[in-house]
Amino acid sequence: MSLPHAILTALLEKPSSGLELTRRFDRSIGYFWSATHQQIYRELAKLEAEGYIRTLPPEQPARGQKKSYEVLPAGRAELARWTAASQDPKPQRDILLLRLRAAAVVGTAGLESDLRRHLELHQRQLAEYEKIERRDFPPDRDAPQDRLRHLVLRAGIDLETFWTQWLTHALKEFTELPAEEPAQGPEQAGGTPG
Repeated sequence: MSLPHAILTALLEKPSSGLELTRRFDRSIGYFWSATHQQIYRELAKLEAEGYIRTLPPEQPARGQKKSYEVLPAGRAELARWTAASQDPKPQRDILLLRLRAAAVVGTAGLESDLRRHLELHQRQLAEYEKIERRDFPPDRDAPQDRLRHLVLRAGIDLETFWTQWLTHALKEFTELPAEEPAQGPEQAGGTPG
């Protein structure tokens, strides 16, 4: 149910076409709530059918002109209701952590290089967020809307900082692990198959 609310948020910030929404998702909301072009268009149709948004009349009649959307009062009310509702945090699900747990029983082959790759990806994302922070949130920009948007960005910065620190620690642990022997199947370990 969150994608429609992300779209309502984006449209309340600025009426947009589906293509413009897709681009805006790529540059902002998409950092923490991603959606494909098709998902956005599907949700726009649903939101319009539910009476939460409407298509803006074109400024000039033209064939093939892209449709722009704006939020109606019912859409604003739904977004306010959803924003005020209580929600529990979702349990953490991370494939990398599961793979590390599995490595404890089957061995770490190939995992160290992937940890390094993850570290590079998180370092790049952290640098991108810090660049956005410098550009969009100078110290004198402290209107309530800016402060709330900055809080969202700070969450991204803090999460990426956590991952870069944790991955650096994990890679240090890897250097201290004893050399790994090839994994043994049940037959080699003295067991019987199946």
